[in-house]
Amino acid sequence: MDQANQLSEAEIKAKIRGFIKDNFLLGNDAKLQDTDSLMEKGIVDSTGILEVVTFVEENFGFKVADEELLPENLDSLNQLTAYIQKKTVGGA
Repeated sequence: MDQANQLSEAEIKAKIRGFIKDNFLLGNDAKLQDTDSLMEKGIVDSTGILEVVTFVEENFGFKVADEELLPENLDSLNQLTAYIQKKTVGGA
């Protein structure tokens, strides 16, 4: 069984939030809402999205396909969490 299959939604979101906080927000995520667009808020840029993708692949045990590099999958904590859950639980 893959590591992400054992994580709850809250645990997945906490891992993502910690990564975003440590790598893009200089340790301060007080104003980051789960629904905030990471791109529109200027938290990550196109290079930053690639860092997020690498983090997801390394920590949740699946490869993000090129056709899945879409804002609806990667642009907020909620969208990232839902995408990871779909890929790990749904086995897509």
